[in-house]
Amino acid sequence: MDFAGAYAPENLKFLMQGLYVTLKVAFFSIIFSFILGALVGTLRYARVPVLSQALAVAVETIRNLPLLLIIFFTRFALPEVGLKMFQNAEYAAIVALTVFEAAMIAEIVRSGLLSIEKGQMEAARSSGLTYVQALWHVILPQALRRMVPPLVSQFISLLKDTSLATVIVLAELMHNMQIVAAKNPNWVIPVFIAGALIYFVVNYVLSLLAKRLEVRQT
Repeated sequence: MDFAGAYAPENLKFLMQGLYVTLKVAFFSIIFSFILGALVGTLRYARVPVLSQALAVAVETIRNLPLLLIIFFTRFALPEVGLKMFQNAEYAAIVALTVFEAAMIAEIVRSGLLSIEKGQMEAARSSGLTYVQALWHVILPQALRRMVPPLVSQFISLLKDTSLATVIVLAELMHNMQIVAAKNPNWVIPVFIAGALIYFVVNYVLSLLAKRLEVRQT
């Protein structure tokens, strides 16, 4: 094993470039999937006729598909029907991760809303609030506190799942690790140790931030 050679400045710089792509893809995927998932989860909780049932079918379908299949579909199938923007691996990865994670987040949001006692909604409605006002001002703030731990766990999983995008040649961290490791057999173990440490540090920082946020909300 050649740690000195594996950790040469140019190799570390290349790994950091991959980390930047990983964090960028994860950041946009987290933002978009949370917005979409929160909307879908809330609509399912509200039991809007027809729409809630259609969303339930969509959510269950996506949740039971492999993420890798969704990534392949987004990158290779959508361009075939005219959506040429998805020939860009970064766009394809963001959309695939957003769709998949939004389905997971929708269930977290719906479960969080369902965990609030029905009496809370009845009390809010009896005080003169509309259904939407009661949901926004009374139910959702309480539910959000209970959603923090599972949401953060899902976001951490999302960040790790970006490594699957290496199959569509996205130049993220795992992809760049493989390129560096392929240059010299003696670099394989050092490079993957470095990659493991990078993933651990990033995800551990996310966990610490989540714990601090959870403490603030209690």
